[in-house]
Amino acid sequence: MVRRFTRLAALLAVGPIAVSGCGRDQDSPVGVTTVRLAVVAGGQHGGMPFRTDMTQETWHTPMTYAGDPDGTGSALITVNRGQQEVCWQISTSNIDLPATASHIHKAAPNVQGPITLNLAPPAGNTGSWSACKSPPDVNWAIVEEIVANPGDYYVNVHNAVYPPGAVRGQLGK
Repeated sequence: MVRRFTRLAALLAVGPIAVSGCGRDQDSPVGVTTVRLAVVAGGQHGGMPFRTDMTQETWHTPMTYAGDPDGTGSALITVNRGQQEVCWQISTSNIDLPATASHIHKAAPNVQGPITLNLAPPAGNTGSWSACKSPPDVNWAIVEEIVANPGDYYVNVHNAVYPPGAVRGQLGK
């Protein structure tokens, strides 16, 4: 208990000093205040990130299907509401290249679902790629559904050997 109060007292003593340098920058001739933004590594476009690790795509309805048994990958989907932009960084390993398609689908784990967002596959024989989309190339209402319930959606990557999907991963917050 004493330790908690000691931390609080230290914070109260140092806090005003730490923020004393913060304040309004000098106004420009037209009265605009300068705003400084921090850029976080890996967050080139900013926004809300959703990440998933991908393994062999499998589903059991309406039939049983299995994708690449040793395929793996990861996907980072970033939603920037302010700019209405969806970006992705996808990386795959141990699947035959080139990837022919990549999507976000709506479905529970181990269930095949409809495509809700096309994620452009890479050009050429690379296992890693990134890109962004904005309206009208993306339905923003669907993006808002993904943000509200990411666990209801999965990312997958297709190739010529596994056309229905080689690897897949459920999104999460």
